[in-house]
Amino acid sequence: MDLGFGNWPTLQALRNGDRTAFIDAETGAALTHRDLDRRTNALADALRQRGVRQGDRVATLTLNSPQMMEILFATAKVGAIGVPINFRLSAPEVRYVLQNSGASILFASSSLSATASEAAEGTFVREQIAVPTAAERTEGGESAYEQLVASGDTHRHEFDISSDDVCLIMYTSGTTGRPKGAMLTHRNIQWNVFNSLGFGAGIGREDITLSAAPLFHIGALGVHTLPFAYLGACTVIMETFTPDKWLEAAERHHITKAFLVPAMWAAIAHSPSLATRDLSALTFAVSGGAPCPIVVIKALQEQGMAFTEGFGMTETAPVAACLQPEDVIDHAGSIGRPVAHMDFRIVDEQGHEAPTGQIGELAVRGPNVFVGYWDNPEATAEVFRGDWFHTGDLGTVDEDGFYRLVDRLKDMIITGGENVYPIEVEQVIYEHPSVNEVAVVGVPDERWGEAVVAVVAPTPDSGLDPDELIEWTRARIAHFKAPRRVEIVEQLPRNATGKILKRELRRTLGGSTDSVSR
Repeated sequence: MDLGFGNWPTLQALRNGDRTAFIDAETGAALTHRDLDRRTNALADALRQRGVRQGDRVATLTLNSPQMMEILFATAKVGAIGVPINFRLSAPEVRYVLQNSGASILFASSSLSATASEAAEGTFVREQIAVPTAAERTEGGESAYEQLVASGDTHRHEFDISSDDVCLIMYTSGTTGRPKGAMLTHRNIQWNVFNSLGFGAGIGREDITLSAAPLFHIGALGVHTLPFAYLGACTVIMETFTPDKWLEAAERHHITKAFLVPAMWAAIAHSPSLATRDLSALTFAVSGGAPCPIVVIKALQEQGMAFTEGFGMTETAPVAACLQPEDVIDHAGSIGRPVAHMDFRIVDEQGHEAPTGQIGELAVRGPNVFVGYWDNPEATAEVFRGDWFHTGDLGTVDEDGFYRLVDRLKDMIITGGENVYPIEVEQVIYEHPSVNEVAVVGVPDERWGEAVVAVVAPTPDSGLDPDELIEWTRARIAHFKAPRRVEIVEQLPRNATGKILKRELRRTLGGSTDSVSR
């Protein structure tokens, strides 16, 4: 019996077969739930023909598309494990994910083929399959991907898949400079759906959402896209985001619910096109990944949208807490209350529950919490105390049950919805011959939420140029991780034990003393 999320298209083919599952925003092509089931049956069979078995890893380095979702469902139908990879990463960064996960098949958008080929060298990848871009899908013609789908049997071959089997490995940056693969099970994914139903008025099969945030992120994948598939609703998928293009698609497809990260919502709120588009169908907006400015929330509320903020992590698949529409203004700065099937508590350094109002570490538990980090038992043991996952976030809870984050133990920066860990960036910058010391911090930024800033003490008489260092760093890591600004100092501030005072740096640079403020 298949208890995995790969069985969802089969269930919906029976119950909502003629209803639309996915729409390609670029081409307008629609896929019914029955079509989705047949195509993913065929793709699953094609993967089996290529030797993919239960527990094997299938990686995707793809732009947003209905095809990406087909790959994830087909992989799950086989009982294999999907590995979505951030397409903004450099080839060496992609190579690490491929090598660490042991992926044997790599699907890559044709525009990313060069990066994919370079990254796959020396890994376990035995076959790379090109997925057509929106431009290629518009032009038509039979792609290698469509040939692969056509080679498979559309009949459903069901395998015994447990709800406790790992179905996704989602890589998240680690404090050691190497990303960690969070293992999510089919059970995690399904319980995340149930948690998602508690946002605002909930979602149903009549709803239509617009997926524009990158689907390699658990936010775009888990907040709406997968829950909509589970419920038999419709998802319009955009390859790339621009505010005007998003607004046009929202009007044309009568979008009813939408998720974006704050930087995207801000771009929409500031777009002149907002006043000219009919968004009367769009009644509910969800923001997540970082704090959303009040001015942006109010601008969207004026358009008739009920607005809520969600809090979650890759490790929670992702939905963990919700700030409901009626609370989003009065309790601004809070992450809200835990969703229905999550327990939260604030603990002190000894692991004891902290009194109301006292700062401690946020620990969470629930059926949507991941089962550990792939091939990394040490990191897994570090974050679990029994069934409680220790998030690394410092926060408080008030008497009404609203949680507020005040800092991050690991100094993570959230820029444009992307997680950046300073140590990873620092390690790269330290390789520059003119850099003596460096500290990377996040400072408030109106557009991106937080901007990555590197404070550098150069080697004597090096004449280090800040702009040159930024470009040098961008050539070695993903652009969103590279600093947007470099400040040159004689020496970095340190405490009596020699630890760099990042709080002092954030204050000096005009930001909060905390790495995150909500």
